[in-house]
Amino acid sequence: MEPIQNTADLSAYLAADEVIDHHHPVVRATAARLVAEATDPYEYARAAYEFVRDAIPHSADSGDLRVTWRASDVLALGTGICHAKSHALAALLRAEDIPTALCYQRLTDEKGGHAVHGLVAVRFNGAWHRQDARGNRPGVDARFSLDGERLAWVPDPASGETDYPVLYAEPHPAVLAALRAAPDRPYLGRTLPAAL
Repeated sequence: MEPIQNTADLSAYLAADEVIDHHHPVVRATAARLVAEATDPYEYARAAYEFVRDAIPHSADSGDLRVTWRASDVLALGTGICHAKSHALAALLRAEDIPTALCYQRLTDEKGGHAVHGLVAVRFNGAWHRQDARGNRPGVDARFSLDGERLAWVPDPASGETDYPVLYAEPHPAVLAALRAAPDRPYLGRTLPAAL
């Protein structure tokens, strides 16, 4: 799959907004702590990825019913689904001037339908590399990689699953609307889009 930027302006993938609020003190403090231990941008990106993947539990795995969507809230509350964790990772990477896009997959869900899954793509050496900070569990072993994808899942086209090629500078409106409107995670599970 060849990724497609939804804007040619690379600076859009460094921007802060209400969701990817990398200007927020919580994001800045987390980034400063991680960058202090990194020797270069690649090491920082890997450390930020592993922090979001491992230190912030996926709320479905932990049983947390809270819904987060703003990067600073994900970091402050320590919880989020894949989309929220992607927003947090994008904010941490953009805080250190690493272009980061939001991207999506359509996957089969546990109810036999489909759900949109959130990822990020980082830009290094003139190319985009997708990363999945969802969080590992038995059967899921995602890793930071610039040398071949190590995502949580590989879509099965025969099951109606797909990789969406578009790299978004901002969260997809349908995903963000569902996150913002959800009073809790069970409600969100019923309202997240099944396709983009």
